[in-house]
Amino acid sequence: MRWCLGPLAACMLASFAQAQECAAPAKSMLRAELMFGRTIGGRLGVTEARWADFVARELTPRFPDGLSVFDARGQWRTPSGAVVREPSKIVLIVTANDTAARTRLDEAAAAYKQRFRQQSVGIVTGAVCAAF
Repeated sequence: MRWCLGPLAACMLASFAQAQECAAPAKSMLRAELMFGRTIGGRLGVTEARWADFVARELTPRFPDGLSVFDARGQWRTPSGAVVREPSKIVLIVTANDTAARTRLDEAAAAYKQRFRQQSVGIVTGAVCAAF
């Protein structure tokens, strides 16, 4: 797995190149975990209703084959060194391991950062064998 905070296409090359040979019926796919912080300006700014709207408008159209959402308590260190803890959402997506999927992941992260004034969206990816 790779941890990416910048443009996903730049840091996904290793995962894309490591496509696995899988036993049928599984095939090589991309597993992506996206980490979305929900605090804006020190308070909970991304409510459940705002989150549901983001999923409906941004994630579902980009990943119509499915995704899973988990509630989490996130923690990260700011550039100044302060530790920030916040309620978060983790989204798990298993999709084709191709450039188009990586572009859609980048677009979803960019949409969240713009819409909710976030500094980053954490993205972890890796090639996996999967069957549905």
